[in-house]
Amino acid sequence: MRERPLPPLFELTVARLKEFLREPEALFWVFAFPVLLALALGFAFRGRPPERIPVGVLDGPEAAATRSALARSPALLPRPYPEREGREALRTGRISLLVEPGASPVYRFDPTRPDARVARLEVDDALQRAAGRKDPLAPREERVAEKGARYIDFLLPGLVGLNLMGTGMWSIGFSIVTARTKKLLKRLVATPMRRRDYLLSQMLARLVFLGMEVAVVVGFGWVAFGVAVRGSILLLALVCLVGAASFAGLGLLVAARARTIEAVSGLMNVVMLPMWLLSGVFFSSDRFPDALRPFIRALPLTALNDALRAVVNEAKGFPAIASELLVLLLWGGLSFAAALRVFRWR
Repeated sequence: MRERPLPPLFELTVARLKEFLREPEALFWVFAFPVLLALALGFAFRGRPPERIPVGVLDGPEAAATRSALARSPALLPRPYPEREGREALRTGRISLLVEPGASPVYRFDPTRPDARVARLEVDDALQRAAGRKDPLAPREERVAEKGARYIDFLLPGLVGLNLMGTGMWSIGFSIVTARTKKLLKRLVATPMRRRDYLLSQMLARLVFLGMEVAVVVGFGWVAFGVAVRGSILLLALVCLVGAASFAGLGLLVAARARTIEAVSGLMNVVMLPMWLLSGVFFSSDRFPDALRPFIRALPLTALNDALRAVVNEAKGFPAIASELLVLLLWGGLSFAAALRVFRWR
């Protein structure tokens, strides 16, 4: 008795999985690279006292007393400079501010640099105190360094979102264009396979490794830096699933008509670069001007990162992230529909 053939969608998905497992470079970028990036950035921005701000003090009769007053500040690192060398150090960014001592000291700094503005406040405070100023108020400090409020807690969900975008788009885009350049897609035209089955198999193969991919990054963050998932694991899985499907749809659309690796690489960069910069991977997207906020909020990576942080750091439930999931579903659904329409085999 002749065996019944398996559905084309299943066969194509298995073939794509085998193809992926035979590419060690792809395995590195999916599983190893996000961990190495989290390790490097986690140690670079680990919880430690802030570095002292380097400031210059011009040589002169009152330079020693000025340096002594500034050295008493835990935030400042004063250095002596002659006039010419001091101006050059300020220009090249080796110091944040240059002080010219005197009865009315002169502060030279670039007000567009945040570190220079902080240096100006710290220098003035130190010199005013050395001159005998007393504060009319005596405030007290409550320093917060709790888990969930650190930079690594902010960073890790962004790295998960970035990895879902990168692997979803690059792996699918390169796979389709490589098959097109090798004339493999041309051969598939002669088979009784629908275009929909081929595109869906690319998306399904992408989702098979999703759990392992996210677990590696989140697990590493927990072991190495104590980053805990405060919300529901099932809701986190749902967010990752919707996000991965959304970027898989975008990857299909970008690769739908590209004929060469160079062409698809350029298109991928055009699509992903704005999200790299604007979507709050390494710093909050709220820092951008208000006029850009609606555009930034509409980007799929912004929605994914916001939803991931809401679940991981804030323990929010489904209603709080419903709008972000809707944005991702719209991007994924519309992209897949467009890819299905414009896709070509040759």
